[in-house]
Amino acid sequence: MKIPNHVAIILDGNGRWAKSKGMPRNYGHTMGAKNVEVILRAADELGIRYVTMYAFSTENWNRPEGEVEALMKLLNSYLKNCIKTAKKNNMRVRIIGDISRLEPNFQQKIRNLEQESKSNTGLNFQIAINYGSRDEMVRAMRRMAEDQVAPEDITEEKFSGYLDTNGIPDPDLLIRTSGELRLSNYLLWQLAYSEFYFTDVPWPDFSPEELKKAVEDFSNRDRRYGKIKEEA
Repeated sequence: MKIPNHVAIILDGNGRWAKSKGMPRNYGHTMGAKNVEVILRAADELGIRYVTMYAFSTENWNRPEGEVEALMKLLNSYLKNCIKTAKKNNMRVRIIGDISRLEPNFQQKIRNLEQESKSNTGLNFQIAINYGSRDEMVRAMRRMAEDQVAPEDITEEKFSGYLDTNGIPDPDLLIRTSGELRLSNYLLWQLAYSEFYFTDVPWPDFSPEELKKAVEDFSNRDRRYGKIKEEA
């Protein structure tokens, strides 16, 4: 089976999953957070080297205030515990997104986590927090302008170096759970040649078996990057 080097995941369906069980939306987010570790272990066992998960988008601030507060509290708690998990599993953790809008103590937890795990050589785990791809590209262009990059020096490689994902290979496979068929402003530059896999399974029910099913589907894809089959 052909294993993708990098899998990006949109964790969708937590709220709807909770509602279907007669529970509040925040219960779905809590159970979804617990499933993160399950899927990370499964990805590592499959031989996947990079996993990037969409935890909180720039648009998620528009959700009800109570839900946003609950999500921030959940993410804060997760990052606090993630240092131990990263050490235990030899996992490197990086945060992508604009963290400047987050509370100072939250930002410090992010810096601590990245510093503590930067030498780990196992699975590379990227968490997208306050992330939006358009925002990422605008921030990248602003930094290029600040660095006075000449127009003739702008290349795809140069631009990629200013993105939040600098040094991280582009995803081979995107997985979105819970039946939605859109990218929702996620890694638009990086997903240019990725394979997409959509499933109706909500994130809290997305099991290691479902991950393997997605990887098996990916394994059967014919990736040509614009070439014809014979050339590829």
